[in-house]
Amino acid sequence: MTDRSTLPDLASRAVGGAVVHANDELFAERENLIKPAAPEYQPYTFGHKGQIYDGWETRRRREPGHDHAIIRLGLPGVVRRLVVDTAFFKGNYPPEVSVQGCAVDGHPSPQELLAADWAELLPQTPVKGDTANTFDVDAAHLCTHLKLCMHPDGGIARLRAHGEPVADPRWARGEFDLAALEHGGRITGCSNMFYSSPSNLISPGLARVMGEGWETARRRDDGNDWVEVALAAPGRLHHAELDTSHFVGNAPGWAELSGVDGDGRRVELLPRTRLQPDTRHRFRLRSDAEITSVRMDVHPDGGMARLRLHGRPTEDGRAELVRRWFGLLPAGYAVAALTSRGVPAERAASLAGAPLTREDAAELAAALD
Repeated sequence: MTDRSTLPDLASRAVGGAVVHANDELFAERENLIKPAAPEYQPYTFGHKGQIYDGWETRRRREPGHDHAIIRLGLPGVVRRLVVDTAFFKGNYPPEVSVQGCAVDGHPSPQELLAADWAELLPQTPVKGDTANTFDVDAAHLCTHLKLCMHPDGGIARLRAHGEPVADPRWARGEFDLAALEHGGRITGCSNMFYSSPSNLISPGLARVMGEGWETARRRDDGNDWVEVALAAPGRLHHAELDTSHFVGNAPGWAELSGVDGDGRRVELLPRTRLQPDTRHRFRLRSDAEITSVRMDVHPDGGMARLRLHGRPTEDGRAELVRRWFGLLPAGYAVAALTSRGVPAERAASLAGAPLTREDAAELAAALD
């Protein structure tokens, strides 16, 4: 399995996460839990309710029970590692925490989420104060939401939910960005990530500052930097976007793109091409090959905000997207997703209860389309 520490944070505000509910946040706001930046602390900084903390903090409980917050994942997917960071909470951290996950379709309200079918990801477990408490998890299903519980109360600075995004094939249809994190694209290698993670390249939205892109150290040799992306599904790529926004004095001078087809052969997609600083470049790709992964070489080094690779998955690639998504859904969600598309309930239940064959996946792809 990929090093879990390099997996994207599915809950981060940077990818669209939100803290949609907390039963208490008297001392510090729940929204701090998913801020992308590391926690900060200034001693003797007091507001009307006490010392100001960069985290989520509840009042001291005087009755049985525990406090909780519900997080909507910006990237629904399979959670592989949880980091419950109690940075700077030294005398007011919770002695124990637990985390549950659920998968709910659509746009549920907090009340609907509280009544959802929650599955345990992390049982009630001791944590330390002022520590990034890290827990590997092996979730059986994808999650759209997490519930973080403090037993009984206290403060947590950040929650990180590293995992594998899973594309929803009901929306990943036709031509789309096959490299995007939200569709299941992933970084498989890079030459250098001194200043920032290459996963930023395929994150949702536009970069707001230089730090939200990928930047390498300055090279002092004759080589060049590169990054490799596994596509969400094999497909034919039609155009690419290489965005150097915010990189004014440190953009690459040139870039080129090459792909790997299903037979492992290297295919040129974009020859070495001059780039401009602080610019969204768009290029048409002329190859008709079925591509599974793409390598971007930048010359000689520098930074880039985003890489977009738009194309259309092959028929088998489309079926594989459907197979992966459907196989990771809880049974109730899976049946509801199919019956809403006109699949008879009995057939939907049989598909949800067994591994999908290639023929099943093709049938589902047709139903979802």
